[in-house]
Amino acid sequence: MSPEMLTLFMFGGLLVGLFMGHPLAFVLGGIAVLGAWLGPGAKILGTLINNIYGNAMDNYVLVAIPLFILMARFLNDSGVTEKMFEAMRLLLANLRGGLALTVVLVSVLLAATTGIVGASIAVMGMIALVPMLKYGYNKELSSGVIMASGCLGILIPPSIMLILMASYSPVSVGALFAGALVPGLLLGVMYALYVLIICHVKPSYGPLVPAEERAETSTRELLVMLAKYVLPPMSLILGVLGALFTGIATATEASAIGVTIAFLLFLIFGDRKASTCYRTLIDASKTTTMVMLVLVGATAFTGVFSRGGGMTVISDLVLAMPGGTTGALILMLFLVFLLGMFLDWTGIVLLSFPIMLPIIESMGIDVLWFVVMVAVVLQTSFLTPPFGYALFYLKGVAPKGVEIVDLYKAVIPFVALIVLACILMAFFPWLITGLPSILVGY
Repeated sequence: MSPEMLTLFMFGGLLVGLFMGHPLAFVLGGIAVLGAWLGPGAKILGTLINNIYGNAMDNYVLVAIPLFILMARFLNDSGVTEKMFEAMRLLLANLRGGLALTVVLVSVLLAATTGIVGASIAVMGMIALVPMLKYGYNKELSSGVIMASGCLGILIPPSIMLILMASYSPVSVGALFAGALVPGLLLGVMYALYVLIICHVKPSYGPLVPAEERAETSTRELLVMLAKYVLPPMSLILGVLGALFTGIATATEASAIGVTIAFLLFLIFGDRKASTCYRTLIDASKTTTMVMLVLVGATAFTGVFSRGGGMTVISDLVLAMPGGTTGALILMLFLVFLLGMFLDWTGIVLLSFPIMLPIIESMGIDVLWFVVMVAVVLQTSFLTPPFGYALFYLKGVAPKGVEIVDLYKAVIPFVALIVLACILMAFFPWLITGLPSILVGY
């Protein structure tokens, strides 16, 4: 089979398998086996096995993934998130749109402590959506801000997506964490500004919290709540990122520090039951297994694709784009956006990086800048239909009256804000490269 036909077969088969509802990991692995048989020959399967276990699974950086996942689970099961939301809600009670703004602020804190989108959206959906609708907030604004802010978990470090990206690129985890920090916070600021502006233009979208409810909590009680429930998660952020950026610990060692602090928070704020701890460990193991299975399948897929000449086909297509380097960049980022409608971020990273990064390096483009740009674009993979995971996470916990069509409408302005952020970073690349040059000497 020619390289062109192999490319069509493998990506076409990938889409067919996903539309049939099969798990991504097994679709990738199955297409790899069929592609090997039809393309370069079954003899390369032995080489692929050696590549999977000798390179992909033997990568020391990947040890940080299960540790950060476990950290997120301990923090989520500690119950501190709900109390943190209540403290922030009362703090911003006198501000129009304060509840929606609270969702953004708490989601940013969760993103910097958990890094798991499903957990953030589910938690915020359960503790924030009902009160927002109860107080008369616009349905689309309420849903959209929860979904968009919850997705920041894969961008703001520490993030398992950034760790996986670093393992498949020449960029270190520390540089990638530093490079993604400003874009992640920038998106959070843009979401907050959107909430403030839309609630100012249309006051009915974000009415104030009733004064009598705010009066029930004194200023002293509010300060105690902030110190008790906001500072501990901040200590987790500073412990992990501080150890990493100061060079005290590697990414893997920093993840171990994070697990230790999160476990202490679980002991302080959680129910401290052995059954809860057991469930936390099992949930973390399931998530880790899913990520690793996708990694194995994607490694096999890209290995067959490369040996069959598919990399050359894609490279020639990208380099033939009108507009030179700019046209090629736009095409690659647009392809990432399109893939986000059908695949989760794990599959997109593992499929696109082996193909795109050699092209980026050959064109002399800063790899760190490109990887972070891809990370920002991948925010949309959770929001865009038909397979936007954030849509289904929130629909699963939303009260009656919130339909899937409402959620589709809700994400439109936030997807536009993500695109605007990408444009800003294209014109001002120092938003990505500035902090790494200061913190890690990139």
